[in-house]
Amino acid sequence: MKNKILLFFIVLTVSSSFMIGGCKNKKMKVKQYSVEDFFRRPEKTSYQISPDGKYYSYKAPYKDRMNIFVQKIGKDSVIQLTKETDRDIAGYFWANNKKILFLKDDGGDENYKLHGVNIDGTDPKAYTDFDKVRTQIIDDLEDIPNEIIIGLNKRNPQVFDPYRLNIETGKMTMLAENPGNIMGWMTDHNGKLRIAYAIVGGTNTSLLYRKTEKDEFKNVLTTNFKESLSPLFFTFDNKNIYASSNLGRDKSAIVIYDIENAKEIKTIFENKDYDVSSLSYSRKRKVITAASYTSWKRQRYFFDKETENMFNNLKKSLGKYEIAITSHNKNEDKFIVRTYSDRSLGAYYLYDKNTNKLDKICDVSPWLNENDLAEMKPIEYKSRDGLTIHGYLTLPKGKEAKNLPVVVNPHGGPWARDAWTYNPEVQLLANRGYAVFQMNFRGSTGYGKDFWTCSFKQWGLKMQDDITDGVNWLIDQGIADKDRIAIYGGSYGGYAVLAGITLTPDLYCCAVDYVGVSNLFSFMKTIPPYWKPLLEMNYEMVGDPVKDSVQLAATSPALHADKIKAPLFVAQGANDPRVNKNESDQIVKALKDRNVEVEYMVKDNEGHGFHNQENQFDFYNAMIKFLDKHMK
Repeated sequence: MKNKILLFFIVLTVSSSFMIGGCKNKKMKVKQYSVEDFFRRPEKTSYQISPDGKYYSYKAPYKDRMNIFVQKIGKDSVIQLTKETDRDIAGYFWANNKKILFLKDDGGDENYKLHGVNIDGTDPKAYTDFDKVRTQIIDDLEDIPNEIIIGLNKRNPQVFDPYRLNIETGKMTMLAENPGNIMGWMTDHNGKLRIAYAIVGGTNTSLLYRKTEKDEFKNVLTTNFKESLSPLFFTFDNKNIYASSNLGRDKSAIVIYDIENAKEIKTIFENKDYDVSSLSYSRKRKVITAASYTSWKRQRYFFDKETENMFNNLKKSLGKYEIAITSHNKNEDKFIVRTYSDRSLGAYYLYDKNTNKLDKICDVSPWLNENDLAEMKPIEYKSRDGLTIHGYLTLPKGKEAKNLPVVVNPHGGPWARDAWTYNPEVQLLANRGYAVFQMNFRGSTGYGKDFWTCSFKQWGLKMQDDITDGVNWLIDQGIADKDRIAIYGGSYGGYAVLAGITLTPDLYCCAVDYVGVSNLFSFMKTIPPYWKPLLEMNYEMVGDPVKDSVQLAATSPALHADKIKAPLFVAQGANDPRVNKNESDQIVKALKDRNVEVEYMVKDNEGHGFHNQENQFDFYNAMIKFLDKHMK
């Protein structure tokens, strides 16, 4: 869990330079897949194993929507638990051996409601069926089968109060009343609510603690939000905490922290180049197992020999792919293993640690042959002010890195990052003959505090320069055809698209803006109510509409649409709670008023990004048609 609470937008989630090379066989025939091939629902995905290890569950399409199914391990019969037809199940988990809980919103409004159903399909319940209320999962209370702890902004839309919910009776008991500034809660290993994270004075964060649930919360640490001690979980005696901390350091490290006395006890793992923010543990054996961080790929450091041996055994069979443990039973001897790569959504396996037996359950997208798809390679370049910017370049299969049409793809967030993984957007574009360029511009996470904070108040300024410098690097390297460069992005990436064609109007021949911000003034006024406590923080990170009005006016693309030359395609969800539809309306109207070519796609049953399969098909088919028109 994070103490550093930031304003995040949707995203789809290099230690050394890489010399780009490619096959010189220009006659190499590459199989072309359809948009539907890349974006159709997996046949089966999101596998989880029951606490007793007797069943596994998964999501699969039912009338083009992802629903939940359960199957006894070793048997062929399947029970369909849900039959949602308007929208996918957002997420689910096993509450106990007999019941599964899941979250779902309506039309992309992100007001998730909690539902439950027995694994034989009986007794479906809606636990939090409240209008305009969002449900958070605070703790699934693994050792208390009939209870969980949730957060609801039912009493006040701006803040979340914690409740203990009995999933058999539906009774909810409020555990604490949020005074208005608490942004998160954390429990100990016994499921007791003992830590809270608060915003103080708009831009400071406080860590609150209590010894027991009968005690009052007390402040143990207050820092400016640029520094953070992010509790991960309690030590196994429930006295101290493991945390990811950048206090007094640039790169976040894993530490043991005496929370009652506000004192760091020990640093247990750090990396000189990258933030370390993830730590795993064995609940059964009460040992920490591994820390992980992301360089250009995910890296692990093992504390526990048993866990290291298990991963080594898995690598012997699956070493070609990245390996992730996605679920395990309570006894921690049966595991769901997921593989993936840059060219494959991989497969699911059932692993028995006692026998070292690995059984394949299914491929996620067997209709795609990874040998037909393109490799995602790490690159790096220098910004104009000397920063090293890491990124990825995906070349069309069979093409040299020379004079190519390129789609520049800045990520959303903006305080997030791109990583080496399978990305259907990237593979679609590469399959159509476009090189795809992704960069972790300043502000991208994982590279330390200095790299993050040097992005503050740099929307449309140095953050945009990092993108521009990357494009010019591609041109100077001879990789990009300077007359065939497009820019495409979603959310903050959509803002970067609009800023790119406004601030550097001759750099891009066309652009695609997907749920992007166009006017920083109107954007700040329409954020969801539960982001209001973060507003002062965002004024410091993005800009204050009053104090920084001149800068925000200069970097709001909708106010400078007269500079836009490139044809633009805009896609927007009508119910988007993060980037209001008005953001897209403004830029579209401004271009239509000037007779600049603009296409506009609005989906009435979507929010921040398109999730319904038919809408994804429409969008990506239209995007490819648009790019082909202007790039080929």
